[in-house]
Amino acid sequence: MICDNCGKNGAETHYVTRSYGKGADLLIIEKVPVVTCPNCGETYLTAETLHELARIKLHRKNLAKLKRVAVAEFVEG
Repeated sequence: MICDNCGKNGAETHYVTRSYGKGADLLIIEKVPVVTCPNCGETYLTAETLHELARIKLHRKNLAKLKRVAVAEFVEG
């Protein structure tokens, strides 16, 4: 894949989990495609991915499934 940032070949798509909002408004979206380029080190979302994320957020009540999520707090010690 050609990197949109540096134009070199070798960019790869990886899938990550992203969270948006917090508390009762928290939305977790799994399998978000992120492009990473080994040549320039850039990591980015494509315009198509950003549009789909916006659509998912807009229609979250119809698209999201409720799941229990364990939450831990980092405590410096």
